[in-house]
Amino acid sequence: MEKQGGAARPNDIADTEKSSNVTISSGSATPPLQWQAPIDEKALVRKIDRRLIPILFIIYVAAFLDRVNISNALTMSLPKDLKLVGVERNIALTIFFVPYILFEIPSNMLMKRFRPHIWLSGCILAFGIIMLAQGFVTTYGGLLATRFFLGLTEAGIFPGSFYLISIWYKREEAQQRFTVYWCSVLLASAFGGLLASAIANMDGVQNIHNWQWIFILEGICTIVIGIVAFFLVSDFPEDAKWLNTDERKFVLTRSRGIEQVRSIAGRDVLVFFKHFKNILGGIMYLCLVIPVYSFAYFTPTILKTYGYSVVQTQLHTVPPVAAAFALCLIMAYLSDRLSLRSPFIAFGVSLTISGLAILMTVHDNLHAEYAGICLVAMGMFSSGPVIVCWYVMNLHGHVERAIGTAWMIGFGNCGGIIATFSFLQADAPIYHTGYSICMGATCICAVAAILYGAIAWKENKSLRARAQDDGTAEYYSL
Repeated sequence: MEKQGGAARPNDIADTEKSSNVTISSGSATPPLQWQAPIDEKALVRKIDRRLIPILFIIYVAAFLDRVNISNALTMSLPKDLKLVGVERNIALTIFFVPYILFEIPSNMLMKRFRPHIWLSGCILAFGIIMLAQGFVTTYGGLLATRFFLGLTEAGIFPGSFYLISIWYKREEAQQRFTVYWCSVLLASAFGGLLASAIANMDGVQNIHNWQWIFILEGICTIVIGIVAFFLVSDFPEDAKWLNTDERKFVLTRSRGIEQVRSIAGRDVLVFFKHFKNILGGIMYLCLVIPVYSFAYFTPTILKTYGYSVVQTQLHTVPPVAAAFALCLIMAYLSDRLSLRSPFIAFGVSLTISGLAILMTVHDNLHAEYAGICLVAMGMFSSGPVIVCWYVMNLHGHVERAIGTAWMIGFGNCGGIIATFSFLQADAPIYHTGYSICMGATCICAVAAILYGAIAWKENKSLRARAQDDGTAEYYSL
C-alpha cells in the first residue's frame, strides 16, 4: 500500500478501511469514523475550507459579474452605439445560454479527466479574454459572437465547482459551504452595481464609452484571476497534493468518495435519468433560475423606470442584494444545524411569491415596489443554495454527482433563456408579463420541491425497512 506522497488509489482506500478500523453504521447520513492515524477532523475541515472555498468563490464572482454586466451596460449608451432595436438586446442576453446549457454535462466529464485546477482555471482565463474582447465590439453581430463564446467558456465553472465541493464535504457540512459559494452571485450583483456606478463617470476617457470600460476592466481582472486559479484551485481528494496520504484516505472515507472513482460513460447518463427524482432536481432549479436571472438582468432596467439617474439606478441595485446575502448566511447556518432543507426552501419561496405579488399589484408607490424587489431577491437567492445542496448531496459517488450537478445547472439554465425574454421594453414600466412568468415559475418550483421531498421520504421508508435486514442504509435528507 502507498505510504508516502501521491494520490490514494481506490484499492488502497478499501484496504485502509479494513486496517484502520473505519465503521459505517446503519441509518446514518454520515458514518461515524474510527481512525487509527492521528487525524484531527475539525482541523482538517478548516484546512479544506481555506484551500477549496476562497478561490472558487473568487472565480465565480468574476464569472457571474462578467455574465450580467451587460445589464448595466444596457442602461448606458450600448443600445444606441450598437444600434440595437426591438428585441435585439434580449437576443444578446439569450445567446449566452445556448452553449452554456449544452456544454454542462460534457464539461464535468472533461473536468474529471483533466483535473479541476486545469479545467476551471482554463475556463475562467478564456472567459476573461473574451470579456476583454467584448469591450471592443462595434456591431450587433460582434456582441452576439462574444456572448456566445462567453457562454461556452463559462459552462463548466458553476456545475464543476458544486461537483467539486460535494466530493470534499459530508452532507451535514455541505449547506454552509454551498451557500458561501452561492453568495458569490450576490457579491457579484452588489459589486457590479457599485462598479458600474463608478465606471459610468468614465464615459469618453481615452475616447472609450463607459459601457466599453465595464467590459475592458472586468475582463482584465478576470484574466488575472484565471492565471492565479491554476495554482490555487484544488483537485479531487484522491489527487490533492496538499494533503498527506492519511489525510487523503480519511477525506475519501468520511465523504463517501471511495465508490465510483472512475471515468463516466454514456451508459451512466442513461441510468441516471431513469429515476424521476433526478429529473425533479432540474425542474426545481429551472423554475428558480427564471426569477433569479430576470432580476439579475433586469433590476437596473426596472429601477430606471422609477425615474432614477444612471448612477442612482446602479446604487439602488445594492440593498436588495445585501439583504439577500444576510438571509442566505442565516438560513445556511440553521439548515446545517437542524439537518433540514425543505422548510427553508418553503420559506424562501414564500418570500419570493410575496414580493412578486406586490410588484404585480402595486404601481403607484415606489417604496412598496422597491420593498417587493427586496423580498423577491431575499426569497429566490436564499432558497437557491438550499435547493442545490438538497439535491446534490442526495446524490452518491463521483458519477452521480458529476452527472447530477451538470444536469441540474445545465437544464436549469434553460430558465435563463425564458428570463431574457420575460421583461420586454414594450411592457415597461409595469412589466406584468415578466412578473407573471416569475410567479408561475416560482409556484412550479414549490410543487417540484414537494414531489421531490415526498419521493425522498418514501425511499427513506424503504431504506429503513431494508436496514433491519442488512444493517446498512444511507438516507436522503429532507
